[in-house]
Amino acid sequence: MARTIAITNQKGGVGKTTTAVNLAASLAATNRRVLLIDMDPQGNATTGSGIDKNDVSLSAYHVLVGESSAAEAVIPVADYQFDVLAANGDLTAAEVKLMDKLAREQKLHKAMEPIQPHYDYILIDCPPSLNLLTLNALVAADGVMIPMQCEYYALEGLSALISTIEDVRHSVNPRLTIEGLLRTMYDGRSNLGNDVSQQLVRHFGDKVYRTIVPRNIRLAEAPSHGMPVIYHDKTSRGALAYLALAGEIIRRDALKRKLEAPATHSHDATTNNNETETSNGH
Repeated sequence: MARTIAITNQKGGVGKTTTAVNLAASLAATNRRVLLIDMDPQGNATTGSGIDKNDVSLSAYHVLVGESSAAEAVIPVADYQFDVLAANGDLTAAEVKLMDKLAREQKLHKAMEPIQPHYDYILIDCPPSLNLLTLNALVAADGVMIPMQCEYYALEGLSALISTIEDVRHSVNPRLTIEGLLRTMYDGRSNLGNDVSQQLVRHFGDKVYRTIVPRNIRLAEAPSHGMPVIYHDKTSRGALAYLALAGEIIRRDALKRKLEAPATHSHDATTNNNETETSNGH
């Protein structure tokens, strides 16, 4: 079953879409089966994956309003080895159409259930606001990745986002956790950047990814070519950072499974012992 990660920050320009596209490509490069869902009406994750957003016949809009199944709408991007559920301006109308629907915040989650077994990772690129589209992403997700620049205003907006994540966990999605905080567009020469980075680590501990994405020209250029940076310049610092992030996520998930496994085995052993005692008793 896929691990679903919503990539979100209500503040724009923090590298959210850059992270979604490049992490999808980097995970796919490790032979993981990856689906990238574009939930932003701007459709930047779609175009950044080499798809013409104006030439898409079935998109996230059609899936959300029930006019298409997710399986029908998914577009395989053979060149980059991952799949995309595309978005364009139509997605704005989905919010209006869903406004009076029951369980409107669960439309994406329900639509994705049939195809989840086909993937190892599903990444959702959210719009830069806390709206119904973002809420659908949070309800569908297992975890939230928060890309952020190390600057003063980034910290200010973070508390509102964390509060929203808590609200969603308590009301509709109890499995939702903060997957991690990713420091993006990092400039190590900035005192403020270093200070904010240290504050994040002090406050969130190991929730802060060790990987730091630097400011990088190749990374900024890649979307204009409609390709992830590992295909634009695989030796660039931006490409190496996202490959490192993919590796970090895979290792974290492996460790999590390893820690959960003994409890399962222990439970099975207890059950077997109880069954043996019962049968001996008879």
